[in-house]
Amino acid sequence: MPRIALATSSKYPNLTDDDRLLLEPLRKRAIEPVPEIWNQSNWPRYDAVIIRSCWDYHLQPEKFLQWIADLEMADTPVFNPAPIVLWNSDKTYLRDLEAKGIAVVPTLWPEPDNPVSLTDELRELAWPKAVVKPRISATAYRTQLVTSENAISAQPLFDDLRLGPGVMVQKFMDGITTEGEWSLMFFAGAFSHAVIKRPKRGDFRVQNDFGGTAQPANPPPRVLAAATQAVESVDATLYARVDGVVDEGLFRLMELELIEPALFLSEHQVAPTRFAEAIAQALKSDK
Repeated sequence: MPRIALATSSKYPNLTDDDRLLLEPLRKRAIEPVPEIWNQSNWPRYDAVIIRSCWDYHLQPEKFLQWIADLEMADTPVFNPAPIVLWNSDKTYLRDLEAKGIAVVPTLWPEPDNPVSLTDELRELAWPKAVVKPRISATAYRTQLVTSENAISAQPLFDDLRLGPGVMVQKFMDGITTEGEWSLMFFAGAFSHAVIKRPKRGDFRVQNDFGGTAQPANPPPRVLAAATQAVESVDATLYARVDGVVDEGLFRLMELELIEPALFLSEHQVAPTRFAEAIAQALKSDK
């Protein structure tokens, strides 16, 4: 029986409630899943590692990527594969996708050697609101919503990120607070299920850490087609989550989550089985 690690963080040593739904379907497929904290000192040997709730990786990205490299050196299969994880760890991947014709939320990419006035930029772009965030981030870490009128308040954060890990500024999509943000889950490239995420009243963050909610929903054809195009534009993945918003009839990508996304397995009865089956097939293919 193959033993696989479901990599997690110290905050969730026994996995999240959502990821625990995978355990029984995997065992039914003669796979023994074991939760393991990714940055522990001694990493045991496994037949494969599935990256799951490593939700602190953005706080020590170099260590995280070195861990991935160490697993590769030990010939331990990692899912998603190391090259995809490396590419997806910095949100500049959105520029690559946009170059392939994927509609992306309008984004400003300031570079460290180019001082920028955030206020002037927003006024020139005519963006009523924008979101400032690091290029390597998770769970709205160091993320701030600004307007062209109060952008000066975010200038210190903006400059600190620009001179450090890198900064990006995305136009705020009003559809997030009206229609909501779509998250579409894919296993082995095939669409599984979707949810609509909404922030609590008065906020812009859809994560449940900040009071956001998620509800199962059937994506309209244009949303599913756009999300499928995004997934098919990259190399084969075991799992993917496509986050985006409908803007004037066009689905715009906000994130293509290929490292440690919450997959909302509890929101669809068959989702844990689908994911477990995709894992089982990936293990067979890797032999």
